[in-house]
Amino acid sequence: MSSEHTHSHLPRPGRPTSRAARRLSLALLIPAAVLTLVSMVLLWPRDTPAPGPADGPIRVLGTVVAVASTPCAAPPAGEELPTGAPTDCGTVTVDLTEGIGAGQQVTTDVPSGPGAVRVAAGDEVVLLYLEESPERQYSIIDHQRSTQLWLLGAVFALAVLAFGRWRGLSALAGLGVTFAVLLMFIVPAILDGRSPLLVAIVGAAAIMLTVLYLTHGFSMTTTIAVAGTLASLTITAALSAIATAAAHLSGIADETSNYLSITQGEVNMRGLLLAGIVIGSLGVLDDVTVTQSATVSELALANPGYGFRRLYSAATRIGRAHIASVINTIVLAYAGASLPLMLLFAADAATPIGELLTSQLIAQELVRSAVGTIGLITAVPITTALAALLAARRGIEPGAGPVPPVPATPAPAPAARRDDAEVGGGERPSPSVPSGGPAPGAGGDAPVPAAGGDAPEADPWMAFVDRHPDGKR
Repeated sequence: MSSEHTHSHLPRPGRPTSRAARRLSLALLIPAAVLTLVSMVLLWPRDTPAPGPADGPIRVLGTVVAVASTPCAAPPAGEELPTGAPTDCGTVTVDLTEGIGAGQQVTTDVPSGPGAVRVAAGDEVVLLYLEESPERQYSIIDHQRSTQLWLLGAVFALAVLAFGRWRGLSALAGLGVTFAVLLMFIVPAILDGRSPLLVAIVGAAAIMLTVLYLTHGFSMTTTIAVAGTLASLTITAALSAIATAAAHLSGIADETSNYLSITQGEVNMRGLLLAGIVIGSLGVLDDVTVTQSATVSELALANPGYGFRRLYSAATRIGRAHIASVINTIVLAYAGASLPLMLLFAADAATPIGELLTSQLIAQELVRSAVGTIGLITAVPITTALAALLAARRGIEPGAGPVPPVPATPAPAPAARRDDAEVGGGERPSPSVPSGGPAPGAGGDAPVPAAGGDAPEADPWMAFVDRHPDGKR
């Protein structure tokens, strides 16, 4: 039998057969999917109010035709201009394109005040219609940016597809599933008065089960990542509940949460904080668990002699490096989102730093980042242990027997001897086999010992090289 034929039929250690992987995947996937589906049915929003006519100001769309700027009136003599007072006054002419008064041309004041919109001719703007206003019934509040966002979304999708191809298409489909679960289940269920933490856990499980298999395929690697993510999410939820209760966090720390608590009194604000921690952790957890599961799989393939302990140790070292970079990423993400708040606190030099850090707003972010990081750290040993245990059982355990023999390709004769044979018309000399030892590839249980020495220890990496699908070393 030729060496190439033998190589093509050898199993690839460290990777289970497709039938075994399918059985084990279904054994985990089916119960988890059924439990998630039943929970979604029980928590599905039923009394969410249907959207109706908006109370208060009405939004109108228009296009700026002209801007007539004039200097604002100077303050009376001896008085200073108040902080935040407008310095540029005048009028803006707008063609209304959608909403009340569409097709008409109206005049409104130049936007003024902190954060006011700066407009120029040709800009598409959003206005408020103030029916009871005695002077100007229209007021510019923002720019229209739907066209720009659609173009950016199209560029984003094309970039993902150009680089990821079919994998990129599955990633975009997974992103669509994520938004669908968020907008159709999680947000309406919380508004309907369901427990935000329970809704977040069920919604995160639905996102994970769908997106991970859709993006990474139905494989043993994905199944182990799913199991590790589920376990880490549970730990994160429990830790977040303990930490927020111990720190006496109410979930009402800024104007947005305060307004929500007033207008939506049935929403549990502390539970909403916990839900945010769980959902925010999911995005990084699946990255860590998939990476660890794939790492163990590749290590088991490259080193078929590795058992559980060696696989776990090697993959954990990789996981530590990954976690170190992920922690820095999380901190920088929170710092970037909270940069205005950090500047405000830095400018308030009169307040002690300890008082700033223990305030409701800062303490909430500290708890969020700390609990999320602990959840990430637990994901590494859990996922690595599951993957290593499965790979060791299906691979070659140390002490369970030698690495299966692989037919070795005979080494070529030295150049001088080969040249002599070719010149003299004789045959090339065959490689010598030490007496008492099996010939290479003849089914022996150990490699051929070196001349004058003991048999070398089997190198798992060389065993992997010998098992290259092409039969080449």
